[in-house]
Amino acid sequence: MLSGFGLRTFWAIVVVVVAAVAVFVITRDVQGAIVALVGGIAAALVAAGTGDEAPAPTDTTTATSSVLDDVLDAIVAPVLLVQDGRVTLANRAARTLLGAHILGEDARVAIRHPAAAERLGTPGPIDGERPIELVGLGTRDQRWEMRLGEASDGQRIVHLIDQTGNYAAERMRIDFVANASHELRTPLASILGFIETLREEAGEDAEVRARFLKVMDDEARRMLRLVEDLISLSRIEAEKFRLPDSAVDLAQLVEDTCEELAEAAVVRGRDLAATIADDLAPVSGDRVQLSQMLHNLIGNAMKYGRAGTPVTVELKRDEAGMIRLSIRDEGDGIAAVHIPRLTERFYRADAGRSRSLGGTGLGLAIVKHIVERHRGRLDIASQVGVGTTVSVILPPSGLAPKAGVIKG
Repeated sequence: MLSGFGLRTFWAIVVVVVAAVAVFVITRDVQGAIVALVGGIAAALVAAGTGDEAPAPTDTTTATSSVLDDVLDAIVAPVLLVQDGRVTLANRAARTLLGAHILGEDARVAIRHPAAAERLGTPGPIDGERPIELVGLGTRDQRWEMRLGEASDGQRIVHLIDQTGNYAAERMRIDFVANASHELRTPLASILGFIETLREEAGEDAEVRARFLKVMDDEARRMLRLVEDLISLSRIEAEKFRLPDSAVDLAQLVEDTCEELAEAAVVRGRDLAATIADDLAPVSGDRVQLSQMLHNLIGNAMKYGRAGTPVTVELKRDEAGMIRLSIRDEGDGIAAVHIPRLTERFYRADAGRSRSLGGTGLGLAIVKHIVERHRGRLDIASQVGVGTTVSVILPPSGLAPKAGVIKG
C-alpha cells in the first residue's frame, strides 16, 4: 500500500502527465508539453511534503531528487532547473553537452553563451518569450534553441533544442535554389545574347547565323536536360518512402543498357565491357528508376574515363547474398576530398569539365535517391590518375531490405 505521501505524489504526477498530454493534443507543441511536464512534476514533488503524513525531511528530499532525476534523464534534450541563478538539476543530456560540473554553477557560466547569459541574468516574467538562438554551443557547427519556462515554486526550466539538422536542411534548400537558378540563367543568358546579335547585321550572314543557331540549340538542350533532371529528382524524392515491389531482372536491364549506350557512342562504346553472373535473382525495384541509375553511372564512366581505356561493368552476387553492381573506369580519378560530397546536388569536382561534357550536376544525386528508395548502398572509390569505381549493392527480391546507407 502507498503511504499518504506516496499516494498524493502518485496522483499529482498522474494529473501532471495528463495535463502535459492535453497540452500536446491541443497545441501540437511537443516542447511546450515537455516544459509543462517537467515543471508540473517538480512542483508536485516539492508540494508533496506538506500533507499530514509527511515523512522525515531527509526522506522527502531523497525521494524528490531521485524521481525528478529519473524524469529529467528520460528526456533526450538537455534540460536544466535554475534556482536563484544557479543550476540545481541537469539531466544526462545537459551534463553531456555542458559538462558534469555545471551542477551548483552559475547558469550563465554553465551555458557559456552571451545571448543565454543575458536572458538568464534578467529577472522578470518569461511567459510568451521567444526562443533564443545559440550558435556554437557544444561544437562550432551546432545550433541550439533555448526555451525558458517557470515552475510554480519559482525555478526556471531551461530547455535546449538541437536545431543543427533543421538549419542544415534549410541551408541545403537555399543553396539548391541558388544553384538551380544559376544553372538555368547561364544558358538562358547565352541564348538571349545570340538572339540579340542575330537581330542585327550578323543575322544576314548565313554561316554566322548557322553557327549561332547551333550554339543556341545546344544551350536550349542543356536547359531541357537540367529541367528534366530537376523534375526526375523531385519525383524520386516524393516516392522515397514507398518501397518498389515489382520484380526486376537486373541482369537483363544491365545488358540492355550497355547495348543502348554502346550504340549511341560508337567510338567509346567499343571500350564498354559487361560481365554478368549466371542465375542472379531479380531485385524488387522500379524498372524505370533502375534504368535511369544505370544510364547515369555507366554514362559517367564513359564520359570521364580516358578515351581508349576500358569501362568495366560487373554484376554478381556477393558473399552476403546481395546483388552487387560495379562500374569501373580508367580516368583521371577524383581526389578524396571531393568524394563525400559527390552526391550533393550541383556539386562538381571539376565544374568546367562537367559542363563541357553536358553534365547537369544532378546525376549522382538522382542515383543516391534511387538507391535509397531501393534500400541499397552506394559506394564510390577513386584514385587520382588511376580511375573510379562506383558500386551499388541491392537486396534480391524477397529479402527484407534494411535502411539504405550511402558511403563516400
